[in-house]
Formats: sequence, C-alpha cells, structure tokens
Amino acid sequence: MREIDLHVHTTASDGTLSPAQAVKLAADTGLRAIAITDHDTAHGYEEAAAAGAGLGLEIVPGIEISTKFTGAVHILGYYIDPAAPALRTVLDWIVEDRDKRNRKMAELMAADGIPVSYDSMLERFGDVIGRPHFARLLIELGYARDMQDAFDRYVEKGRKYYLPREILPIDRAIEIILSAGGIPVLAHPFQYRLEESELRRLIEYCIERGLRGMECRYTGYDGERVSYLEGLAGEYGLIKTGGSDFHGANKPHIALGSGTGELEVPYEFLQALRAVKNPPCGG
Repeated sequence: MREIDLHVHTTASDGTLSPAQAVKLAADTGLRAIAITDHDTAHGYEEAAAAGAGLGLEIVPGIEISTKFTGAVHILGYYIDPAAPALRTVLDWIVEDRDKRNRKMAELMAADGIPVSYDSMLERFGDVIGRPHFARLLIELGYARDMQDAFDRYVEKGRKYYLPREILPIDRAIEIILSAGGIPVLAHPFQYRLEESELRRLIEYCIERGLRGMECRYTGYDGERVSYLEGLAGEYGLIKTGGSDFHGANKPHIALGSGTGELEVPYEFLQALRAVKNPPCGG
C-alpha cells in the first residue's frame, strides 16, 4: 500500500522543490509520512518539519551520504539529530570539498566559452550545488536537450567537465550516522550493478560496521527484485525501507510516493524504523 516515501530530495541538495513544497506535495498526494534525505546535508529538515506540523504529515529527519566501497555506494541515515556535532563537522567538510570541485567545473566550462559563473549559481541555487544544477544551466543555455543529455555529454563521469570529489569510506559514513543517533540503511542496492556474491559481501561488510537496514522498494524495482531484496533483508536481519528518490524536475520521470507508478511503501516500514530508534520500554 502506498503510504510513505522514505527517500526525498529537496533544494537543500539537488532537488527542485523546497522542503516546504515537497511536504505540501506529499500531503496533496495523500502520503502519511516522508523522510527528507538530502545528499550530505540535513539543512532541509527544520523547514520540512514545520510544514509537516501544519499539514499533519509526519517528517523523518534523514540524510543520504555518498561513500565508496569497490565503487560508489550511498548510505541513508534515518532519525539523525541534524545538530549533532560529529555530523556537522563532517558535513561541513563534504560541502567545502564539493564547493571546490564545483568551482573548478564552472571554470572549465567558462574557459571553453560556456557562460557559467559559479558565484551566479550560488546566488540562484543556494549553497549546495551539484551536477544537476550544471545540467539545468546547460539546458537553459542551449547546450543540451534535457537532463539526461546534459549528463551524458558534459557532466557524467568520463566526460570533459566531470571532476571527482573526495568521498568518505563507507565505514566512516556509517559511523557518522550512528554518532548522530541515526539508523544507517543501504540505499538502492541494485544501482551498484553487483553480482550476488559481491552484493552479499557489501551487505556483510556494512553490517559488521553497524548497518541496520536496506532499501528494498525503490523506483524501477519490479516485484521480483523487491521480493529478492526483502528476502535478503530477512536473511540478514535488516529493517526494510523504501522510497522513490524524488528530485522534482531534476528527475521528472520520478513521482513522489509512487516512483514511475509501481512503487508502494507501507507505513509498517516506518514503524519498524521507529521501533529501532525508540524501542519499547524494557525492550
């Protein structure tokens, strides 16, 4: 049953709806709860929580941290304390590193005659800039047809204007989430294109470092894939979560709460998360 969405991005990172707008859309869609899981920041939570209180929508404080294992892996953190000192220190470092990378990307484009100013981007989009913001500018300037075209030709890995960032090791990301009182969850496992043995190795590696859950329901995952992941979660004793990975106009094919139409995440998933964060007395 479609009741919640535990993977939502806003303008605090690379979404196109403000936290309040995302909450309003969730309420209009009939959802009972959403988690704000912006990339490497928790800045959007307070605005979302205030909007949720006014609309009777439950808002879960969350985050999505980019990490590395054999390749890129994302770890979601739920029920984090956005003000936790350990979280703030690391997130400030991540933002600073990303800012340096982005400024260099803008300089490369400008050197080739593409009229991109990073300072203007900061004024327009705010402090957190990502590759989707560059892609949007390339579309507006007539250099790309759409987001996919902009990524494929300009800012995807291996393209001229792509520059890498310093990425946290996966064990450090899990440690940060735990230190902030959060619940670490492996995001969208099939997106890493791992063979089953490698996926199991990743899961086991993460569990040894404190992983508590796995995103089993995700945009584009059919019934067979969902069943497989939920079976793995049961085998390893992991909490099941699910979400759309909503980004607004930056991923226009993904709708809040339903993904591309097939996503259904039951409220019971959130109850299981809450039980871990706030176990019953004597539990």
